[in-house]
Amino acid sequence: MNEEYDVIVLGTGLTECILSGIMSVNGKKVLHMDRNPYYGGESASITPLEDLYKRFKLPGTPPTSMGRGRDWNVDLIPKFLMANGQLVKMLLYTEVTRYLDFKVIEGSFVYKGGKIYKVPSTEAEALASSLMGLFEKRRFRKFLVYVANFDEKDPRTFEGIDPQKTAMRDVYKKFDLGQDVIDFTGHALALYRTDDYLDQPCSETINRIKLYSESLARYGKSPYLYPLYGLGELPQGFARLSAIYGGTYMLNKPIEEIIVENGKVIGVKSEGEIARCKQLICDPSYVKDRVEKVGQVIRVICVLSHPIKNTNDANSCQIIIPQNQVNRKSDIYVCMISSAHNVAAQGKYIAIVSTTVETKEPEREIRPALELLEPIEQKFVSISDLLVPKDLGKESQIFISRAYDATTHFETTCDDIKDIYKRMTGSEFDFEEMKRKKNDIYGED
Repeated sequence: MNEEYDVIVLGTGLTECILSGIMSVNGKKVLHMDRNPYYGGESASITPLEDLYKRFKLPGTPPTSMGRGRDWNVDLIPKFLMANGQLVKMLLYTEVTRYLDFKVIEGSFVYKGGKIYKVPSTEAEALASSLMGLFEKRRFRKFLVYVANFDEKDPRTFEGIDPQKTAMRDVYKKFDLGQDVIDFTGHALALYRTDDYLDQPCSETINRIKLYSESLARYGKSPYLYPLYGLGELPQGFARLSAIYGGTYMLNKPIEEIIVENGKVIGVKSEGEIARCKQLICDPSYVKDRVEKVGQVIRVICVLSHPIKNTNDANSCQIIIPQNQVNRKSDIYVCMISSAHNVAAQGKYIAIVSTTVETKEPEREIRPALELLEPIEQKFVSISDLLVPKDLGKESQIFISRAYDATTHFETTCDDIKDIYKRMTGSEFDFEEMKRKKNDIYGED
């Protein structure tokens, strides 16, 4: 370990593993350490089930009705991948897809007036949906056609809207869309968690709806994908990529000190040894004095013995509860997967509820979501601080990732990765840079 590295990475969360992989592919000498004995940091999948009980300090052991402990891989952070999103692009470019198998999530649902409705995924479904009335459907269809044809480089597609100036609220007015449709579009398609976007320039929202429909077009049932054996497989896949390119990995490594000289990082001390480096990447838990809290997220892992009601017995789905429906500022999400994804014992389902904390009683805030899941066999509740770096790392060369937010997909995580990459290298993130330059150790062509 007493060596000089270009980059030292602390923590094996997804953000850290992807950056470690990219840096290794780009010829940097990387040392990657984690104080935990497992991969994934905050974004790990916990197995066996006994470990989840220990982690949440539940007394005793899981009842026999839960099946074999090692059949469980329970995600701590609930997220899906957008089929046409940035993380899938990163997986494809680096060929980390070789180490993973994905399934399409069977449906996305939205909550309205105490009931859940399927988010239409085809034109036929949209026309049959009871989410909106007939005239509303026509206007909505017109709006979707506008979005599909919209091209920022071609002003002929703007129809009098200025993408950089016109607020999204005014675009909805132009198409005469009612409040329910606006809620549904902003939260179930553009996947905003609050309504702040209404007064911002419309180009971002239009591009988000495009991403949703392009992702949907790839597989048809929903725009989301999920890896077999849990999200913890993702960081491991990128760690493997880093190792192929000479990255060194050490788990179970206590980090005693990050050594800074004249305001700049020069190395990391662990078990009496010092590894030197020019740059450091880490998650917030390694540098508590360099991050600040900007909020909290509550996540409740629920084990069920049945699919969620009114989802057509789907073995996986997402439910969005728009904030307006439950008098909140931010949406509540439910991500549900099951034994079909090799994450639970036969016949069991895992539904994870999450949202941004807004009051002193976070568990009361998520009650509308828990009611949709009844009966719940076992609950595991966590409240995490949303930590962000206090500075950009220009002076110290310490680059800190942001805590995983309450969004239901990985787009914000990928934005953070691109942002850290730019700050570290001084150049814009380019997917081409991620392309493999070597064959795998297995000699695949």
